[in-house]
Amino acid sequence: QVQLVESGGGLVQPGGSLRLSCAASGSIFSIYFMGWYRQAPGKQRELVAAITSGSSTNYADSVKGRFTISRDNAKNTVYLQMNSPKPEDTAVYYCNIKAYAFDAWGQGTLVTVSS
Repeated sequence: QVQLVESGGGLVQPGGSLRLSCAASGSIFSIYFMGWYRQAPGKQRELVAAITSGSSTNYADSVKGRFTISRDNAKNTVYLQMNSPKPEDTAVYYCNIKAYAFDAWGQGTLVTVSS
């Protein structure tokens, strides 16, 4: 069974940088969507960034110009580069990969933005 393993979360200062990674443990065919979501305490899960098989990207307005999503197809890995994070970016971040007959979530990684 293919699993998604996230890494890279932790404590970061406002204005710093952090990179999240999400790697699939096995082979996945026909991936058409890779995305990052987040959920802050007391709030609903929201889409942060997404990238399609055609490399089209989509970002939440709150992170545009600060976060960048990218993918490594050979490694079935998706990244989220977080630059200039703000305290309001503090949340548990989840990756999601969708493919033919496949839809899986990572376990979540906590990102805390604080000085």
